[in-house]
Amino acid sequence: MYHDLIISGSGGQGALFAGQLLAYAAMDAGYQVTWMPSYGPEMRGGTAHCTVIVADAPIGAPLVRNPQTVIALNRPSLDKYEPLVATGGFLIYNSSLVGREPHRPDIALVAVPGSDLAREVGDERVLNMVMLGAFLRLRPILPLEEVCRALERHMAKRRHELLTLNTAALRRGFSALTVPVPL
Repeated sequence: MYHDLIISGSGGQGALFAGQLLAYAAMDAGYQVTWMPSYGPEMRGGTAHCTVIVADAPIGAPLVRNPQTVIALNRPSLDKYEPLVATGGFLIYNSSLVGREPHRPDIALVAVPGSDLAREVGDERVLNMVMLGAFLRLRPILPLEEVCRALERHMAKRRHELLTLNTAALRRGFSALTVPVPL
């Protein structure tokens, strides 16, 4: 098994944390993992993305030019990464926020009203977990329950009051998609 993805949004949307959680969960499950964060000069409001690779064999390099999956939390991320998704790949985007439809006919385009679902759960700041949950439904590289357990194990102790909210957001994103998305 080998899967690579990019999670991208603006600083403060939690793109890096979502990727880090996926990497920790995969590592806990015994997989080979890379997680490479990148962010602009501003911590909040600047651009932020991370690349995650999960594999059952050693990973040659952490760089990904044409990811199998992109999770775009905002419009600049959609604009930047839509052209880069590998043919046959997935573009999962926050339809609550991006303001346009992607147009690639050779990839699966998956609209998730992430910001709306996060507000339903109780806080728009858990958008990242909603979108990660949707990704896990489409690309079940790990069971949802393993990711929920990793959240509990790896979330900073000072943030544990947010554990229930984040877990609910993961589950809401997972349940938001009920059918497979055909190419």
